[in-house]
Amino acid sequence: MVLSPRDASRRTREICALAPIVPVLVIEDVATARPLAEALIAGGLPALEVTLRTPAALEAIRAMSAVPGGHVGAGTLITPEDVRAAKAAGATFGVSPGATDDLLAACEEEGLPLLPGAATATEAMRLLARGYDMLKFFPAEASGGAPALKAIGAPLPQITFCPTGGINPANAKSYLSLPNVLCVGGSWIAPPDLVSIGDWSAIEALAHKAAHVTSSR
Repeated sequence: MVLSPRDASRRTREICALAPIVPVLVIEDVATARPLAEALIAGGLPALEVTLRTPAALEAIRAMSAVPGGHVGAGTLITPEDVRAAKAAGATFGVSPGATDDLLAACEEEGLPLLPGAATATEAMRLLARGYDMLKFFPAEASGGAPALKAIGAPLPQITFCPTGGINPANAKSYLSLPNVLCVGGSWIAPPDLVSIGDWSAIEALAHKAAHVTSSR
């Protein structure tokens, strides 16, 4: 089903609104995928981003997509081939560090809602002109952090962001306090050391804490 940019952005916004934190996951071992998803979803974080940075990523998406209550997305989408592979693996949304016309067209043709990345006002305006008003702000900390995103939001209040890149428990609230931020993406909820030993209860506890992060608004 072909998606218009506006419909795609609306669907992405709905997914981003499910919880204040979207775990950004790098899966090395497919065997950990399902129990990791179960722990994160049980902890209250149903929207999961699996980055396409490892050979196990697509199979991990396939395994995680079978867990009830989850919404599994594919991160680090760069090419139309990435989009098609992610959709075939069961991803229900995509995330990209930036945006190209080819990538946007592929997501629209495949019916895969996309959270496209932008780091400047110009990039955000170009995406808005195409119909995207739910964007990823990346790399968040390296691009000026919450103050920069607040400044971008002043002339572009119609755009909402999910900041990612350098987000942690110490600075998450400063982003979530902004009126143009719906959620943030972070990797701290699933530390590699806990994943490697299969401490799913500890990861569920981290997810529960993250799911209840409140802004300082």
